[in-house]
Amino acid sequence: METLISILREVRDPRDCNARHDCAAMLFTALLATLCGCKSCVEIADFCAAHVEELAEIVELAHGAPSHDSFSRLFRLLDPEEMAKAFLSFAQALRDGLDLGPAKGVVAVDGKRLRRGYARGKAHFPPLMISVWDAETRLSLAARVGEGGDEVAGTLKALKSLDLKGCTVTADALHCHPAMAAAIRARKGHYALKLKANNAPLYEMARQAFERAEAKGGAAFAETQETGHDRHEFRRMSLAPAAKTGANLPGLTLFGRMQSRRSPPNREGKERTYYVAFSQRCSPAEALCIVRTHWDVENALHWPLDVIFREDDARIRKDNAPANLAIVRRIAKDILQSCPDNISVARKMKRASWSKEYLFGLFAHMR
Repeated sequence: METLISILREVRDPRDCNARHDCAAMLFTALLATLCGCKSCVEIADFCAAHVEELAEIVELAHGAPSHDSFSRLFRLLDPEEMAKAFLSFAQALRDGLDLGPAKGVVAVDGKRLRRGYARGKAHFPPLMISVWDAETRLSLAARVGEGGDEVAGTLKALKSLDLKGCTVTADALHCHPAMAAAIRARKGHYALKLKANNAPLYEMARQAFERAEAKGGAAFAETQETGHDRHEFRRMSLAPAAKTGANLPGLTLFGRMQSRRSPPNREGKERTYYVAFSQRCSPAEALCIVRTHWDVENALHWPLDVIFREDDARIRKDNAPANLAIVRRIAKDILQSCPDNISVARKMKRASWSKEYLFGLFAHMR
């Protein structure tokens, strides 16, 4: 707990010198409230007022519980860059506390819109949050706002602060460009980037690579078939070597072709085919696993944020508040995820709201 409070003290307070409430104390209180299921500044302020004596034993609350306006003003003024730095420090401290070491395996990159976090008249410009997700440990490595909705620039900034040695970074077709590939290779990582027809030169190279492979007897492939949830899913990953010249992706080695078919009951199956650019040599089975693992960022991060933390319903919308509170939610999500109790995140949140001992025990693994 002391480690996290010390990290929050590094966040620069943007308010005037006459501010009554300590910035780090307010941020820590907001985090505790989020761990207990609070979803707005009003609920955070109510949580603080209800537990002000207990909180005053941990953080400085010399002037009592801050009001919801005080919380709202702080989150509106805080620089999202400061919160992104704090998140990086928290993620490293959490990994150190869990003895995890540097990330290995698949690291998924994806953006997520805060769908209701917009001001009136700007409904088509909700803030964009970028997440860098360690699929092996199911913990975040970085989170930051995409300034101006620019996911590409925000992702490149997020990757600059990470050690990607031994990792395979996966991303959708938006990130299949030379700058992304060069940034990943510069951090000593590999990439697996989805490729669509709007990247015409590279898409044509992939198509020709598989034509050459078919002419030589067929491309190597691996298949999986799964049945469940009232549907049958078939997937085939084929691999073909990339040409040594002409590609504009640094380190490009292989092209993958992913063919999938989903067959719901009593309906015709939906088929999809797309290409993937790989920088490392791997077997078709390994390539299939890498591509499938990318979707863990949706299932294990974005889904809980929407369903448990109700992020898409959050109406906090002024200035920097949506992005800053989104980072607080991600810190809370990782703390709950890392708790060793073999129950769901939603149940852990309920127990934290009912028991002070359980709430403070969530920080026991951080040192």
